[in-house]
Amino acid sequence: MAPTGGARSPGDSWDLASSVGTTATMVAAARALASREPDPLIDDPFAAPLVRAVGIDFFTRLLDGELEPAVAEEAGAAARPMTDVMAVRTRFFDDFFLDSAAAGIRQAVILASGLDSRAYRLPWPQGTVVYEIDQPEVIEFKTRTLADLGAEPTAQLRTVAVDLRDDWPAALRRSGFDDTKPTAWSAEGLLVYLPPEAQDRLFDNITALSAPGSRLATEYHPDGAATLSDSNQSVAQRFAKHGLDLDFANLVYAGERRPATDYLTEQGWQVRGRSRLEVFAGYGRSFPDTELVARLRNSVAIEAIRT
Repeated sequence: MAPTGGARSPGDSWDLASSVGTTATMVAAARALASREPDPLIDDPFAAPLVRAVGIDFFTRLLDGELEPAVAEEAGAAARPMTDVMAVRTRFFDDFFLDSAAAGIRQAVILASGLDSRAYRLPWPQGTVVYEIDQPEVIEFKTRTLADLGAEPTAQLRTVAVDLRDDWPAALRRSGFDDTKPTAWSAEGLLVYLPPEAQDRLFDNITALSAPGSRLATEYHPDGAATLSDSNQSVAQRFAKHGLDLDFANLVYAGERRPATDYLTEQGWQVRGRSRLEVFAGYGRSFPDTELVARLRNSVAIEAIRT
């Protein structure tokens, strides 16, 4: 299967082989590769089978070692730095949820969950409820595929099939969400795919739903969504000649954005931001010294507590 897509439009939708969904599959492929490292930061046993199930030929051949030697060498040169970045990002959000659970939070919401498998692979404390929110086709595919694999959630999983540009708080409440209890929220790799005003609205909704003690993890790129997409576009261009048709420039929303750290502070959150280089160093890793992902070094990893 070859990915399809085009420029974003209001109300557009996707599956995991088209538009924004293809990026979720690419990130899952990076998690699968990262899990195979000699000293892995993460262990995601579901990433590879999920990617194979999506059926994008390039990613399947990449994971199964079926690329021609010359192609594999070129693809590996592009995939390795992105794999390093995604491994650290994944570990950051993994640790966020585990730390939140250790603090007594038993309700978690994963926004734009994509092929994320935390509800199946993290050791959630008994009684934890995890909500996954994403496009209906994405939710249906992942739930069905993991069930076919015999995977079972390690928490009480409640999926919420709704577009984040729609009234997702109402859908979340209908699924049993309790806004009187502290919640751990993640918005991983999400903000650049929302228009600037929708980013603010997302944080407004999270704030309105968050009881005192709630926590939020996200990431923000101070150079803007268009600049961030350049790094991803460089990787995609390396892959394009081998059959992956993915134009990041058409997937993200440009325009001036409020810095997430400032906006959340104004909304009453206690915010801590760390540069990506600091996050890498915290895990004993060095940021990849390659031009392909150089602009990603400016991203800020954010953790916030609702006071």
